[in-house]
Amino acid sequence: MKIATWNVNGLRARLDFVLHWLRAREPDIVGLQELKLADEVFPADEIRAAGYHAEIYGQKSWNGVAILSREPLTVVRRGLPGQQDFGSRLITASVDDLSFTTVYCPNGKSIDHKDYPRKLAWFDCLRQLLDAHHDPERPTVLCGDFNIVPAPIDSWNELALAGHIFHTAAERTRLQCLVEWGFTDLFRQHLPDTQFFSWWDYRAGAFHRNHGLRIDLLLGTPSVAAQVCHVEIDREYRKKKDGLTASDHAPVIAELS
Repeated sequence: MKIATWNVNGLRARLDFVLHWLRAREPDIVGLQELKLADEVFPADEIRAAGYHAEIYGQKSWNGVAILSREPLTVVRRGLPGQQDFGSRLITASVDDLSFTTVYCPNGKSIDHKDYPRKLAWFDCLRQLLDAHHDPERPTVLCGDFNIVPAPIDSWNELALAGHIFHTAAERTRLQCLVEWGFTDLFRQHLPDTQFFSWWDYRAGAFHRNHGLRIDLLLGTPSVAAQVCHVEIDREYRKKKDGLTASDHAPVIAELS
């Protein structure tokens, strides 16, 4: 089985690019974030023609998440309880015995912005949801754009950016709380010393200069982590393909034996 996560930065603008990637990589289950479209305009026919079932939690012009699966899936939850004001940012579905959640976590904007403490509260609610409704003994994946750099190795310039948004101790503490619930960072498990990024700003040649951050994560419970045989950040799909413009995020892929 191949699982993946990808912030597509607008599915309407990126649909042909996403279909190109689905044909090339053939994932079994994918969490998508930042759809930027409402449920009624989701390209269900095109996704179905590519061989995928889809469940979505969209929002016009902003946010939005979806799960694509080759096998039928059953939605368990749309939205994070108590955090509806932050928009469509979480969807959970079951695929056979696997619980699969994808999230588009709040950005926070800056440590001086009113959204920063709200971001921290959003993560606190996510941990509460896990405690109340999920079981770390069950095969479970939590994936998405977390908008947190887990550790210094995951930033192109930790020295300059430490203490700034994505790099604060409070944000990292929240992410660690998710890990302590029962998750493993699948990329870091398999590549403990490798610096590799999943997001690069469109501006200032950041991608070509490799000025990036690793903020897109695949987290798995022990029964998932034990099956992982390969993990990669698909940097090739941060590049243009056949004249199609890429997202500013690269997909993250894990293969399970």
